[in-house]
Amino acid sequence: VIVTRLATRDLHKPISILFCNLAVSDLFTSFSGFWIAVLFITNPDITIFGSQDMLAPYALYTTSILSTIYNQVSIGIERYLAVAKSMRTRFRVARHHSIVVVFIIWVLAFFLGCLPLMGWNCLQAERSISVLYSPFCVDYLVFITMPNVVVAFLVPLFTYLRIIIILRKRKLRMQEACGQVTNTYKSAETQVARTSISIWLLALVSYAPFLAGVIFDATNQRCHTDLYPGAYIFRNCTAMLITITCLGNPVLYTLKSRALGARLKALRCLWASRGRACAI
Repeated sequence: VIVTRLATRDLHKPISILFCNLAVSDLFTSFSGFWIAVLFITNPDITIFGSQDMLAPYALYTTSILSTIYNQVSIGIERYLAVAKSMRTRFRVARHHSIVVVFIIWVLAFFLGCLPLMGWNCLQAERSISVLYSPFCVDYLVFITMPNVVVAFLVPLFTYLRIIIILRKRKLRMQEACGQVTNTYKSAETQVARTSISIWLLALVSYAPFLAGVIFDATNQRCHTDLYPGAYIFRNCTAMLITITCLGNPVLYTLKSRALGARLKALRCLWASRGRACAI
């Protein structure tokens, strides 16, 4: 997704910038998740009881998940503005708006995700340490998780529902004016509805278990050994669901697989022709 959108000029649109940034966030999430997995393989105790070595990978993991959430929210808002621009708002999203949004997303994600590296951790204080994500503090996890998960659920739900309602109203107006609706418009409305529902359900399935784990962590008073291994199996499953989200996002946001395949083929042919020209 990143290579295709950067190499194809006609895809350099505001929404394409957000799509490309979402792919970068997913790439960072997968990379940080792999880093944590390697630490678990080499030294599983530090992923259970916590260590200084876990702060950096957990901070990068948190940063990448936050940037993914903010990207999904910004894409929903951009789609809503694009659909509603002819009705209530005259605001038009330009490329520089998307670039500013991407910059804000990463600054906010890095600031919130790196707070444990700045001192908000429980390496010294054992009182409020997280059992599932040591050495993070429970109050930090609650501070990060609760508002962002609510944003990830409610804002896309509102924007995509509004998009479906706007398209439905336009279809009714077209029926009143022309007496019928073209098959192209019906197909577009169905595709938007399916994509919107799929995006929201994927976010719900991915982040709801993680939210449940944080709530359990905040209300739990038992030590690490009492929860082993069941709680940590659940923690690993939540990480797998988030990774599946990273795999599902490119599929959902590039539904035209034939067009994407044609672009990849064209890029491959372009690179091959350049290689032959250089050889000549």
